[in-house]
Amino acid sequence: MPGTATHDVVPLRTAVRAWFLISLQTFGGPAGQIAVMQRTLVEERRWIGQQRFLHALNYCMLLPGPEAQQLAIYVGWLLNGRRGGLIAGTLFVLPGMLALLVLSAIYVAFGETTAVTAVFAGLAPAVVAIVAQAVVRVGRRALRHPALVSLAVAAFLALALFALPFPVVVAAAAAAGWLLGRFVPDTVRPRREEAAGGPPPLISDDTLHHEPPGLGRGLRTLGVGLLLWAAPVVAVAVFTGTGSVLTTQGLFFSGTAVVTFGGAYAVLAFVAQRAVEVYGWLSAGDMVRGLALAESTPGPLIMVVQFVAFLGAYHFPGPLDPWVAGVLASLLTTWVTFVPCFLFILLGAPYVERLRHNRPLSAALTGITSAVVGVIANLALYFAVHTLFATTRTWGAGPFAVLVPDPGSVRPLSVALTVLALVLVFVLRWPMLRLLATCAALGCAAALAGIPLV
Repeated sequence: MPGTATHDVVPLRTAVRAWFLISLQTFGGPAGQIAVMQRTLVEERRWIGQQRFLHALNYCMLLPGPEAQQLAIYVGWLLNGRRGGLIAGTLFVLPGMLALLVLSAIYVAFGETTAVTAVFAGLAPAVVAIVAQAVVRVGRRALRHPALVSLAVAAFLALALFALPFPVVVAAAAAAGWLLGRFVPDTVRPRREEAAGGPPPLISDDTLHHEPPGLGRGLRTLGVGLLLWAAPVVAVAVFTGTGSVLTTQGLFFSGTAVVTFGGAYAVLAFVAQRAVEVYGWLSAGDMVRGLALAESTPGPLIMVVQFVAFLGAYHFPGPLDPWVAGVLASLLTTWVTFVPCFLFILLGAPYVERLRHNRPLSAALTGITSAVVGVIANLALYFAVHTLFATTRTWGAGPFAVLVPDPGSVRPLSVALTVLALVLVFVLRWPMLRLLATCAALGCAAALAGIPLV
């Protein structure tokens, strides 16, 4: 292919082996996934320099979608060209996709049994604590100025009290960030990162190994990417009808793929609201359990949309067998969610230096990142209410639309496990997998002891 690098920085077989090993360690959300790549690629193998790695990460943070997977595509592209990016990005999501597909099928088949109910009775409180931890972690990194704190609070109130659409909140935050960057630039100035020591990396911080940008290359990449992205959705619409659940899911999750700024937690509130309240694909409890499954498998957390799609198509299969519909929906949703990540990186990476020094764009994205803290806080509230209470309703008056729990439907076991999970996360600082395993075990113990689970 013209414009592609003529040699690999590392042998492709060696790179594939490294990416496969990385893919098996991608637990713990984006922070853990980025840490695995940092340790493997920067510190141990010295394939890429620290500042080059951070430069790539900063670019990926500007984009919608899972930044850790996009970072893998970007570094794979630097190391082995387009084929390296495709391999790295695919391997990054493949183990999690297969694991969650199996778990989705198990959940549908056995979700009503006492054993599975007990496991999820323990996992749901753990998810509440994990999302609360995400609020704190993202907030510490993003909210560097009182003006950014105000943006986060405004985003939370816009969603929790006024039920504004998620894309509207993102657009408003971007505009606010741009205004702050223009008139009060100190509020959105990024922190400086310290460079790491060590022997010279194969890809230094100053010399890049990449394809040169060009109009022809960009148009070819865009055309092929859009065709691959849209083709399965068009095929589903032709064979199942434009009103089928598969077509609806293909269009819906294609849309969410381009508004997932700030990580999966930021868009999950929007996905949960639409999937539960608008489309009725699954219940709020199902959504919390799906997130617990996604948290316990490798790969990007946004993979939970695969679970949502599986349940939605299984419940509304149309003329298809429910199991066939569920599997097709799962694969289609995974495709339309992650193909844009490859397109964004392979199309935009040659221009990354220009984007890096674009101050207005950086300011706008700083505003979005700040608002994401409020979005995640709203997600934590949503999950907490549906975990701690069996019954909820939406109270509305004028512009207000507030989710209100029924005090008489409180779940004592969920309250106790949530308090315990918060202590384990914030006081004892337990890792995520240990927390999930412990809470699941406690849910099973409660079932054996005859304690009501719901």
